[in-house]
Amino acid sequence: MRDENDPELNGKYLGTISSDFVKISDTLKEASYQVRSRKFSDFPIFPISKVTQPIGQLLLDKENAQTTWNYYMTYVDEFVQRKLIKEDALDHFKSTYKDPDEYCCLFVVDKEFTNFLYIPYPND
Repeated sequence: MRDENDPELNGKYLGTISSDFVKISDTLKEASYQVRSRKFSDFPIFPISKVTQPIGQLLLDKENAQTTWNYYMTYVDEFVQRKLIKEDALDHFKSTYKDPDEYCCLFVVDKEFTNFLYIPYPND
């Protein structure tokens, strides 16, 4: 997995993700803050998918949130436990993880594509 936003992702997915994000960014930002302030993890991750997937807990389902994607919530520990991030790559992941007060770490799960995406929270 690369740590920069992938051009393929930008072209194919960024439009629907961006239109969703405008609606739910406050919810994701608050969830990220709660994870960090309660000391669960300094590295919250929001897996997103259009169908049910097993990573994390469902935070917003697309029907109720009226979004294109379902939004889940987890943190880096689950990615290590599931071997989605190898132990020896954990330090690299943490060093490239963007400031969670400014960026949301999404993990896009789709049939043809799985990757991390950092998307900036809108300025208040």
